[in-house]
Amino acid sequence: MEPFINYILQFGNLNKQQTDFILSRSKVLKLQKEEYFSEAGKIPRYVGFLLEGVVRFCYYNNKGEEITHSFVEENNFVSDQQRFEAQIISSEYIQAETDCMFLVFSKNAWDEIGNTILSWKDIENLILKNCLLKAIERRSPLVSEDATSRYSIFNEHFPGLVNRVPLSHVASYLGITQQSLSRIRRNVR
Repeated sequence: MEPFINYILQFGNLNKQQTDFILSRSKVLKLQKEEYFSEAGKIPRYVGFLLEGVVRFCYYNNKGEEITHSFVEENNFVSDQQRFEAQIISSEYIQAETDCMFLVFSKNAWDEIGNTILSWKDIENLILKNCLLKAIERRSPLVSEDATSRYSIFNEHFPGLVNRVPLSHVASYLGITQQSLSRIRRNVR
């Protein structure tokens, strides 16, 4: 659980008693590859910290095509935060791309942490801002670049990830066909 504690301590000062309290409100959740952390049509059950593995966020567009819009690797938070907080039905999926292990917090546990540790809401807000900035930083360059550049940027932001997840999901994330991705990968080597 040390990676989790180190992560949250980047965003605020907590003493051992407070970090022990936070850990006492968590539990470990393991998912097999392709299982869902959260599903469209259901209320998100957890906020999670990914200890091992990779997850992807995806949805189905109005043509019924599956679209991958982000990946999250180890030592990062994973949640459909807005819908988790409001306890409303999600419109996207969070799926394990590899076998995963999370430290998870139920809504009651998350609220209890916020109600007990005075500085937690500030820490939580800084964590959310950090996650949002990372997502924007990773997605923004993809909008205006050609496919080969998008692939290169993807490899910079997610080194080695292309070998851990299905190429169809990488292609979807990059907004290209799997055939185009294969051609780009052959030419880049």
